[in-house]
This record gives sequence, C-alpha cells and structure tokens, in this order.
Amino acid sequence: MMRIAPCDPQSVDAWTALRLELWPETSLSEHIAEAEAILGKPKEAMAFLAHDVRGTALAFAEASLRHDYVNGCVTSPVAFLEGIYVRPAHRRQGIARLLVEAVEDWAQGIGCAELASDVELHNAISQGMHLAVGFEETERVVYYRKDLRDR
Repeated sequence: MMRIAPCDPQSVDAWTALRLELWPETSLSEHIAEAEAILGKPKEAMAFLAHDVRGTALAFAEASLRHDYVNGCVTSPVAFLEGIYVRPAHRRQGIARLLVEAVEDWAQGIGCAELASDVELHNAISQGMHLAVGFEETERVVYYRKDLRDR
C-alpha cells in the first residue's frame, strides 16, 4: 500500500535525495535550499512524497502556482507540475498517478482550474507518463538563445 503525504521539514532528507536522483547536476545544498523555499510558501508551491509500507520514500512530485502565461492554458493562475520522479524499480505501478492526484487536489484547493507541465523533447518516458495520468499534449516548442557577449 502506497502512502502519499505532503513534504514537511522532517522529510527534507528523503525528498532531497530523490531530487538529487532526478536532477543530479544540482548540488545537494541547492536542493535543500529549494526544498526549504517550497515549504515556506504552501499557497504558491507544494511537494508530495510517496512512501511504501515500510515508510521508504520512493517518489516525489513538486508543483508551483504560475501567474504568467502557461503554454496551452486558458486560465490564470495555473498549477504547474515542476517535477515528478519515481525510482526506476517502482515505475508502472500507479505511483505517479497517485502523486499527480495529490497535486490536483492541492491545485483545486487553491482555486486552480488547470494543471500544466512540460517535458523535454527527448524524454519519451516522461511524455508517456504524462499521457497515462491524463495530461494532453498542447504544443511542442524548441527554445533558442544567442550569446551576445561574444559579439
């Protein structure tokens, strides 16, 4: 039986360990600072952990409230799924769906009518998960930049 719970100060270690698995290019100290910032603004951001029967954290989801334009959305503000991660050995068991449902409940509780997310074009696994939990693809975008310092 999986248990989904909001992150709190006592879960920061487990949460940041999972964040580090998803985003290894970010340092642990940065993950801790970001997690603490999320905890400090519960009406603007939220995070959830999925725990197995032994209490081990296996997955997390983070969401924030976005007031700017969100691609494909027609309302504002929009809840935005900023990150979701399930350890590979525990995927395809409905954990991501439970986490997304927790985010949906949070979003509706703060008055949002839409939940949005994004996925990198090469991340077919995440794209499949988003479709499986009820998201619909709205558009594909490739961003560009040009460094003007080297002109």
